[in-house]
Amino acid sequence: MKDDPLARLVSLEGVASGFAAARDGIDVMLRDRGLRRTSPETTAESLLRGAHASAVLEGSGSSLGEVRESGGDEIAQDAVRLSTELLSLAPVVKQTPLQAFARMHALAAGGSLSPEELGRPRSAEASARLRRLADLLLAPTSAPALVVAAFVHADLATAAPFASHNGLVARAAERLVLVARGVDEKSLVVPEAGHLALRAAYESNLRGFREGRQAGAHSWLLYAAEAYAAGAEASPLRLDAAE
Repeated sequence: MKDDPLARLVSLEGVASGFAAARDGIDVMLRDRGLRRTSPETTAESLLRGAHASAVLEGSGSSLGEVRESGGDEIAQDAVRLSTELLSLAPVVKQTPLQAFARMHALAAGGSLSPEELGRPRSAEASARLRRLADLLLAPTSAPALVVAAFVHADLATAAPFASHNGLVARAAERLVLVARGVDEKSLVVPEAGHLALRAAYESNLRGFREGRQAGAHSWLLYAAEAYAAGAEASPLRLDAAE
Protein backbone atom coordinates (compact mmCIF):
# COMPACT_ATOMS: atom_id res chain seq x y z
CA MET A 1 0.00 0.00 0.00
CA LYS A 2 1.47 3.32 -1.09
CA ASP A 3 2.58 5.76 1.64
CA ASP A 4 1.42 3.74 4.64
CA PRO A 5 3.57 5.00 7.55
CA LEU A 6 1.97 2.71 10.11
CA ALA A 7 2.66 -0.35 7.97
CA ARG A 8 6.32 0.67 7.88
CA LEU A 9 6.37 0.71 11.67
CA VAL A 10 4.81 -2.75 11.79
CA SER A 11 7.74 -4.03 9.74
CA LEU A 12 10.17 -3.14 12.53
CA GLU A 13 11.64 -6.02 14.51
CA GLY A 14 9.29 -7.58 17.04
CA VAL A 15 6.33 -5.31 16.36
CA ALA A 16 4.17 -7.65 14.26
CA SER A 17 4.74 -10.63 16.52
CA GLY A 18 4.19 -8.59 19.69
CA PHE A 19 0.87 -7.23 18.50
CA ALA A 20 -0.23 -10.61 17.13
CA ALA A 21 0.32 -12.10 20.58
CA ALA A 22 -1.54 -9.22 22.23
CA ARG A 23 -4.48 -9.60 19.84
CA ASP A 24 -4.57 -13.35 20.46
CA GLY A 25 -4.77 -12.71 24.20
CA ILE A 26 -7.58 -10.21 23.75
CA ASP A 27 -9.48 -12.52 21.42
CA VAL A 28 -9.17 -15.44 23.84
CA MET A 29 -10.48 -13.28 26.68
CA LEU A 30 -13.39 -12.06 24.57
CA ARG A 31 -14.23 -15.56 23.32
CA ASP A 32 -14.26 -16.80 26.88
CA ARG A 33 -17.04 -14.33 27.62
CA GLY A 34 -19.31 -16.80 25.84
CA LEU A 35 -18.98 -19.00 28.91
CA ARG A 36 -20.23 -16.18 31.12
CA ARG A 37 -23.01 -13.67 30.70
CA THR A 38 -21.97 -10.13 29.88
CA SER A 39 -24.08 -7.04 30.16
CA PRO A 40 -23.96 -3.26 29.80
CA GLU A 41 -22.93 -3.25 33.46
CA THR A 42 -19.76 -5.15 32.55
CA THR A 43 -18.90 -2.52 29.95
CA ALA A 44 -19.68 0.23 32.46
CA GLU A 45 -17.34 -1.40 34.98
CA SER A 46 -14.57 -1.59 32.37
CA LEU A 47 -15.05 2.09 31.54
CA LEU A 48 -15.02 3.04 35.22
CA ARG A 49 -11.83 1.09 35.87
CA GLY A 50 -10.27 2.70 32.82
CA ALA A 51 -11.31 6.18 33.90
CA HIS A 52 -9.80 5.62 37.33
CA ALA A 53 -6.51 4.33 35.93
CA SER A 54 -6.30 7.19 33.44
CA ALA A 55 -7.00 9.70 36.20
CA VAL A 56 -4.23 8.26 38.36
CA LEU A 57 -1.81 8.57 35.44
CA GLU A 58 -2.93 12.19 35.16
CA GLY A 59 -2.22 12.87 38.84
CA SER A 60 -5.39 11.84 40.68
CA GLY A 61 -5.04 10.56 44.22
CA SER A 62 -8.47 8.91 44.37
CA SER A 63 -8.87 5.19 44.86
CA LEU A 64 -11.17 3.11 42.68
CA GLY A 65 -13.54 2.78 45.63
CA GLU A 66 -13.68 6.54 46.08
CA VAL A 67 -14.37 7.05 42.39
CA ARG A 68 -17.11 4.44 42.50
CA GLU A 69 -18.76 5.88 45.61
CA SER A 70 -18.39 9.65 45.28
CA GLY A 71 -16.68 10.41 41.97
CA GLY A 72 -13.29 11.03 43.53
CA ASP A 73 -11.23 14.18 43.10
CA GLU A 74 -11.54 16.65 40.24
CA ILE A 75 -9.26 14.77 37.85
CA ALA A 76 -11.15 11.54 38.48
CA GLN A 77 -14.46 13.28 37.87
CA ASP A 78 -13.12 14.64 34.58
CA ALA A 79 -12.06 11.15 33.51
CA VAL A 80 -15.41 9.61 34.46
CA ARG A 81 -17.33 12.34 32.64
CA LEU A 82 -15.33 11.56 29.50
CA SER A 83 -15.80 7.82 29.84
CA THR A 84 -19.56 8.15 30.25
CA GLU A 85 -20.04 9.43 26.69
CA LEU A 86 -17.01 7.84 25.06
CA LEU A 87 -18.63 4.91 23.28
CA SER A 88 -21.18 7.15 21.58
CA LEU A 89 -18.24 8.65 19.69
CA ALA A 90 -17.22 5.38 18.00
CA PRO A 91 -19.09 6.20 14.74
CA VAL A 92 -17.75 9.75 14.86
CA VAL A 93 -14.08 8.80 15.12
CA LYS A 94 -14.47 6.62 12.01
CA GLN A 95 -15.94 9.44 9.92
CA THR A 96 -14.74 12.74 11.41
CA PRO A 97 -11.86 12.16 13.83
CA LEU A 98 -11.32 15.87 14.46
CA GLN A 99 -14.87 16.17 15.74
CA ALA A 100 -14.34 13.18 18.03
CA PHE A 101 -11.12 14.63 19.45
CA ALA A 102 -12.80 17.98 20.07
CA ARG A 103 -15.75 16.37 21.83
CA MET A 104 -13.48 14.25 24.01
CA HIS A 105 -11.59 17.32 25.13
CA ALA A 106 -14.80 19.25 25.78
CA LEU A 107 -16.04 16.42 27.98
CA ALA A 108 -12.80 16.07 29.92
CA ALA A 109 -12.13 19.78 30.40
CA GLY A 110 -15.72 20.96 30.77
CA GLY A 111 -15.30 21.63 34.45
CA SER A 112 -12.13 23.70 34.29
CA LEU A 113 -11.72 25.63 31.02
CA SER A 114 -13.70 28.44 29.43
CA PRO A 115 -16.17 27.49 26.69
CA GLU A 116 -13.91 29.13 24.11
CA GLU A 117 -11.08 26.71 24.95
CA LEU A 118 -13.08 23.50 24.91
CA GLY A 119 -12.22 21.27 21.97
CA ARG A 120 -10.01 23.91 20.38
CA PRO A 121 -6.33 23.34 19.58
CA ARG A 122 -4.04 25.63 21.55
CA SER A 123 -2.07 26.85 18.51
CA ALA A 124 -1.86 26.70 14.73
CA GLU A 125 0.88 24.09 15.07
CA ALA A 126 -1.31 21.97 17.33
CA SER A 127 -4.19 22.29 14.88
CA ALA A 128 -1.98 21.08 12.03
CA ARG A 129 -0.78 18.13 14.11
CA LEU A 130 -4.38 17.13 14.84
CA ARG A 131 -5.28 17.35 11.16
CA ARG A 132 -2.36 15.08 10.25
CA LEU A 133 -3.49 12.53 12.81
CA ALA A 134 -7.07 12.72 11.54
CA ASP A 135 -5.85 12.20 7.97
CA LEU A 136 -3.87 9.17 9.10
CA LEU A 137 -6.96 7.69 10.72
CA LEU A 138 -8.99 8.17 7.56
CA ALA A 139 -6.32 6.75 5.23
CA PRO A 140 -6.25 3.05 4.29
CA THR A 141 -3.63 1.06 6.19
CA SER A 142 -2.56 -2.54 6.44
CA ALA A 143 -1.47 -1.99 10.04
CA PRO A 144 -3.39 -3.89 12.74
CA ALA A 145 -5.99 -1.89 14.65
CA LEU A 146 -3.97 -2.29 17.85
CA VAL A 147 -1.06 -0.48 16.20
CA VAL A 148 -3.37 2.31 15.03
CA ALA A 149 -4.74 2.72 18.56
CA ALA A 150 -1.28 2.78 20.10
CA PHE A 151 -0.07 5.38 17.61
CA VAL A 152 -3.11 7.61 18.16
CA HIS A 153 -2.54 7.46 21.91
CA ALA A 154 1.13 8.39 21.71
CA ASP A 155 0.63 11.11 19.12
CA LEU A 156 -2.10 12.86 21.11
CA ALA A 157 -0.25 12.49 24.41
CA THR A 158 3.03 13.88 23.11
CA ALA A 159 1.63 16.58 20.82
CA ALA A 160 -0.57 17.87 23.69
CA PRO A 161 -2.77 19.77 21.22
CA PHE A 162 -5.26 21.10 23.78
CA ALA A 163 -4.85 23.54 26.65
CA SER A 164 -5.29 20.75 29.23
CA HIS A 165 -6.36 17.13 29.80
CA ASN A 166 -4.30 15.80 26.89
CA GLY A 167 -3.42 12.57 28.69
CA LEU A 168 -7.04 11.79 29.46
CA VAL A 169 -8.00 12.48 25.85
CA ALA A 170 -5.13 10.37 24.47
CA ARG A 171 -6.00 7.32 26.54
CA ALA A 172 -9.71 7.67 25.81
CA ALA A 173 -8.95 7.95 22.09
CA GLU A 174 -6.94 4.74 22.25
CA ARG A 175 -9.88 2.88 23.80
CA LEU A 176 -12.23 4.43 21.26
CA VAL A 177 -10.13 3.22 18.32
CA LEU A 178 -10.17 -0.31 19.73
CA VAL A 179 -13.97 -0.14 19.79
CA ALA A 180 -14.41 1.57 16.42
CA ARG A 181 -12.05 -0.81 14.60
CA GLY A 182 -13.68 -3.94 15.95
CA VAL A 183 -11.00 -5.17 18.32
CA ASP A 184 -13.20 -4.78 21.39
CA GLU A 185 -16.66 -3.63 20.38
CA LYS A 186 -18.08 -3.88 23.91
CA SER A 187 -15.05 -2.13 25.42
CA LEU A 188 -14.22 -4.86 27.91
CA VAL A 189 -10.43 -4.51 27.77
CA VAL A 190 -8.99 -1.90 30.15
CA PRO A 191 -5.92 -0.51 28.32
CA GLU A 192 -5.60 2.34 30.81
CA ALA A 193 -5.07 -0.18 33.60
CA GLY A 194 -2.37 -1.82 31.50
CA HIS A 195 -0.54 1.49 31.24
CA LEU A 196 -0.91 2.13 34.97
CA ALA A 197 0.45 -1.33 35.81
CA LEU A 198 3.49 -0.55 33.62
CA ARG A 199 3.66 3.12 34.56
CA ALA A 200 7.44 3.58 34.53
CA ALA A 201 7.75 2.01 31.09
CA TYR A 202 4.67 3.91 29.90
CA GLU A 203 6.08 7.29 30.80
CA SER A 204 9.57 6.44 29.57
CA ASN A 205 8.36 5.25 26.18
CA LEU A 206 6.14 8.29 25.71
CA ARG A 207 9.22 10.45 26.25
CA GLY A 208 11.01 8.43 23.59
CA PHE A 209 8.10 8.81 21.17
CA ARG A 210 8.07 12.57 21.76
CA GLU A 211 11.58 12.85 20.30
CA GLY A 212 10.13 12.02 16.89
CA ARG A 213 12.68 9.38 15.90
CA GLN A 214 11.89 5.94 14.54
CA ALA A 215 13.64 4.30 17.49
CA GLY A 216 11.24 6.00 19.89
CA ALA A 217 8.18 4.92 17.92
CA HIS A 218 9.58 1.39 17.70
CA SER A 219 10.09 1.17 21.46
CA TRP A 220 6.64 2.62 22.11
CA LEU A 221 4.96 -0.01 19.95
CA LEU A 222 6.86 -2.86 21.59
CA TYR A 223 5.78 -1.48 24.96
CA ALA A 224 2.17 -0.98 23.85
CA ALA A 225 1.81 -4.65 22.90
CA GLU A 226 2.72 -5.54 26.49
CA ALA A 227 0.33 -2.93 27.86
CA TYR A 228 -2.57 -4.32 25.83
CA ALA A 229 -1.90 -7.78 27.22
CA ALA A 230 -2.01 -6.29 30.72
CA GLY A 231 -5.20 -4.42 29.81
CA ALA A 232 -6.87 -7.67 28.80
CA GLU A 233 -5.92 -9.20 32.14
CA ALA A 234 -7.50 -6.18 33.89
CA SER A 235 -10.87 -6.74 32.19
CA PRO A 236 -13.85 -7.22 34.51
CA LEU A 237 -14.36 -10.52 32.71
CA ARG A 238 -11.04 -11.79 34.00
CA LEU A 239 -11.68 -10.45 37.46
CA ASP A 240 -15.15 -11.99 37.59
CA ALA A 241 -13.78 -15.35 36.50
CA ALA A 242 -11.19 -15.26 39.28
CA GLU A 243 -13.79 -14.61 41.97
